[in-house]
Amino acid sequence: MQIVETTNEGLKRAYTVTITAKDIAARIEGEVTKIAPQVRMPGFRPGKVPANLVKKMHGPQLHQEALNTSVREAIDKVVADNKLRPAMQPQIDLAEGYEEGKDAALTVSLEVLPTIAAPALDGLKLDKLVVPVSDAEVDEQVAKLAAGAKNFTDAKKGKKAENGDQLIIDFLGKLDGTPFDGGAAQDTALELGAGRFIPGFEEQLVGVKEGDEKTITVTFPADYPADNLKGKDATFDITVKAVKVAGETKADDAFAKSLGLEGLDQLKGLLRGQLEQETAGQTRTQMKRALLDQLAAGHDFDVPPSMVEAEFAQIWQQLTQEAANEEDPAAALKEIEAEKDDYRAIAVRRVRLGLLLSEIGQANGVDVTSQEMQMLMAQAAQQYRPEDRQRFYEYVQQDPMAAAQLRAPLYEDKVVDFLFDKAEVTEKTVTRDELQAAIEAEETAEPAAKPAKKAAANKAAPAKDEKPAAKKEAKPKAEKAEAAPKADKKTAAKKPAAKK
Repeated sequence: MQIVETTNEGLKRAYTVTITAKDIAARIEGEVTKIAPQVRMPGFRPGKVPANLVKKMHGPQLHQEALNTSVREAIDKVVADNKLRPAMQPQIDLAEGYEEGKDAALTVSLEVLPTIAAPALDGLKLDKLVVPVSDAEVDEQVAKLAAGAKNFTDAKKGKKAENGDQLIIDFLGKLDGTPFDGGAAQDTALELGAGRFIPGFEEQLVGVKEGDEKTITVTFPADYPADNLKGKDATFDITVKAVKVAGETKADDAFAKSLGLEGLDQLKGLLRGQLEQETAGQTRTQMKRALLDQLAAGHDFDVPPSMVEAEFAQIWQQLTQEAANEEDPAAALKEIEAEKDDYRAIAVRRVRLGLLLSEIGQANGVDVTSQEMQMLMAQAAQQYRPEDRQRFYEYVQQDPMAAAQLRAPLYEDKVVDFLFDKAEVTEKTVTRDELQAAIEAEETAEPAAKPAKKAAANKAAPAKDEKPAAKKEAKPKAEKAEAAPKADKKTAAKKPAAKK
């Protein structure tokens, strides 16, 4: 095998690699020797099939496997002999005209990680903005919870239904006079004004009384999940079986016990804990961004363009998806197009900080334990069907880059926690609004974990353009993006949740 370096500019490297026909042929002969005892052929005893016949039967497959193995070994040798730390998976091109019996000439192109001196951690200073949870805030949450737990009781006979009242109805939906699947239900509870049914459905029932029968006409939304109903006009035959009014729910021990708790004090304790957890998460976000700003200000080095492009592509994909969901998608897309250079700068910052955090973690022995890795795998496996979870485990265990992707977010958090411990932290008591304002004042988003890149920095191994990549935060407005909930398919009259 002959290796010649052809490019060494900045972080770019390129090599020509020649794998001799003799080496490939020797590997094929080795494979023939290995599989011959298992080959079965009429007229020969097991294990006695001549080698030339084995090669004739499996020649193309054996040659391809031998070539692939030779290429993998060649790449490993290029990386090891030149002490390279690939930033992404190397690009490999086989010269045109190659065929069996000839030398294989390869071109290997890659980008390497920059050499980063372990940064000094002295002088890190951070403000920790703490929001104490007051009794008034807890009481407010209890009151909201009680207000949301409406208790409906039968209204007086003859009462006309108003917004806020609950109806118990039977309904039958029809298209052109013919009932359609999913358009009927009995004893359905409907709160007028709640907006849970398709537009126009609830509004036409204001003023009905118990025992009324009424036919209403509605138009299904153009984005309704059932194709046969999208944009269609339909009628619904309604029978009002009861009208109920909302009663006041008191925030007392009885209410807490209705939730399965011992009493009001336990409910308040749980809500206080939730509020404290929420503000603690916001405090960490504020501290992390301040920390990353300090690191970014003190370090400037070249980063691999391929990593930047991969990061930017992920940011851009999220932004364009968000723009598509805006009221005016074209205007939203035009707005982000005008800021494209800003988002590319964010991608550069994220990559640089990701590499820097990885370097700090390596230099200080930060790692993810096997127990933590098992926990991460178990959590990630929950998104798959039970019958597919074992395949997911095997995929992660067999693919180092997939494991690195899963490990990366926790690894980054552990490095950040390590830096928090090293920093001089000043605790300051602020209001919730002041904490939120401090977070929003950070104009640059923190670097999102980029698993494959982290793996390259962490293990000096070539990173694959693999799945599944974690979603990133691109900018404050991108942080608010949420997956639309699934449409409510219990009855066709019900409004798709995505519309809400």
